[in-house]
Amino acid sequence: MTTPRRLLLVNGPNLNLLGTRQPEIYGRDTLADVERVTGEAAARHGLEVRAIQSNHEGVLIDEIHAARHDCAGIVINAGGLTHTSVSLRDALASIDLPVAEVHISNILERESFRHFSYIRDVAAVHVIGEGVPGYARAVDLLVEVISGRADG
Repeated sequence: MTTPRRLLLVNGPNLNLLGTRQPEIYGRDTLADVERVTGEAAARHGLEVRAIQSNHEGVLIDEIHAARHDCAGIVINAGGLTHTSVSLRDALASIDLPVAEVHISNILERESFRHFSYIRDVAAVHVIGEGVPGYARAVDLLVEVISGRADG
């Protein structure tokens, strides 16, 4: 069986407001910039990206479940659900795809409730605090994981 040539990009609650939401923390880049950066990084590896952003946890979970049919991996910034959602963590754990966890800000230098991630233990890649360019690095690292799976 050949590895699918697509990544799922998941952005959670409030990330639709990037560019205007707390720019002192998240910068001025928009969700469209995130999708462009991620798509360009994926294209360098011969991959395409299917992007989803939702403020609704169930929509994100449904997309993660669907990814098992046509994606090679998932890049996710779950936003605030990172720190609260066992259900989202379980969705990621229930499919056999490598996951890259991304956070634009450094969650470890922010409020204490942001220091814990339910996604951390199910993700093979973690890119935290590198801004929007961190999505490209997450793709590069995730492709290494995917390539290792294909080789082994």
